[in-house]
Amino acid sequence: MKAALSAFGCGSLFGVGLLVSGMTDPNRLRAFLDFTGNWDPSLAGVMAGAIVVHGTALWIERRRVGAPLGPQAAIDARLVGGAAIFGVGWGLAGFCPGPAIVNLGRAPARAWVFVAAMVVGALIGEAMGARRPSRDANASTTRAPAC
Repeated sequence: MKAALSAFGCGSLFGVGLLVSGMTDPNRLRAFLDFTGNWDPSLAGVMAGAIVVHGTALWIERRRVGAPLGPQAAIDARLVGGAAIFGVGWGLAGFCPGPAIVNLGRAPARAWVFVAAMVVGALIGEAMGARRPSRDANASTTRAPAC
């Protein structure tokens, strides 16, 4: 119960941060990605701030534990392909997963369509991944928590 409340609090704080920073506005996100047109660089500061906070947390945890955190994966075609699909979807829809989920509360139809497509894509990815043999015979089948 304590872990669930903590996760709910973290998610709520994250959602409020997305709303306050403007990252839930698809038009603003598209303007941020439009380098050749009407570019809006304001979200660069939001992203830089997030990177600094996360990088600091990783640095502190690595010093505490004394080893790299989580599984270390190689950069391969699956990773690059997945990142490309994510980027194209982000640019076309103006949403990435966090802001899309926050926008479900405001109920724009395009957020619901995006989240539905995201769920279908995740299920397809899981099905494809389940059929592929592991790249590392010693790899653990357990997953790290998402938060």
